[in-house]
Amino acid sequence: MELNEFFKQHNKVAVAFSGGTDSAYLLYEALKNKALAEAYYVSSAFQPEFEREDAKRFCGELGVKLNIVDVDVLSCDDVIKNPPDRCYYCKQQIMGNIIKHAKADGFDILVDGTNASDDVNDRPGMKALEELNVLSPLKLCGITKAQVRERSKAAGLFTWDKPAYACLATRIQPGFPIYAGTLKKVEQAENIMRTMGFTDFRVRVFHGMARIQVKSSQMQEVLEHRQAIVKDVGALFDGVFLDLNERA
Repeated sequence: MELNEFFKQHNKVAVAFSGGTDSAYLLYEALKNKALAEAYYVSSAFQPEFEREDAKRFCGELGVKLNIVDVDVLSCDDVIKNPPDRCYYCKQQIMGNIIKHAKADGFDILVDGTNASDDVNDRPGMKALEELNVLSPLKLCGITKAQVRERSKAAGLFTWDKPAYACLATRIQPGFPIYAGTLKKVEQAENIMRTMGFTDFRVRVFHGMARIQVKSSQMQEVLEHRQAIVKDVGALFDGVFLDLNERA
């Protein structure tokens, strides 16, 4: 199946929109193929502010309505406990809330940006998508992450080379409880790193310390910024260390 066929069959859709590369391209294709579509962005403790701003910018450029849905993800004990399948409970909350708002707006079909490169066996959130009947057009049409980036670039979308960004909850080791204060520190630390010019990286929490992961191409830059990182990021945590393994 091609995307134009999908949107011919489903010509009125709500798009679960994160502001990232995949959902941005999906939204673009929905509009390009004349589907009636609106974007639904979830605002929660797991989403950093820059993602929200990117979502606003993208929808503004495409002239599509952006609906912002506030979700208190930390109201769920199974999310706070942070078990290995935490993503399942989180997706249930996030997508469930989008579906409720979308239905109130007259949309019966919700689509998301899962693509053909995503490992369904390694993502418990996929189970929640299936249970909630969320459709994934990119996956259904066999479109990979590389193809999404290539096509987004050709279409002139600013999201085409945006680094993949998992939610802030992934910075906390499974089994360790998730607190709003810890997530805020992670967001602040990653903002600090971003202002220093780092792009594809993570600041993870390890026993109260900041564990910095970067691509090998930026490893030397971390050392060059060592003093500033220790001072600014270190002010938020009990310590800072660099993971010498390249960020996957």
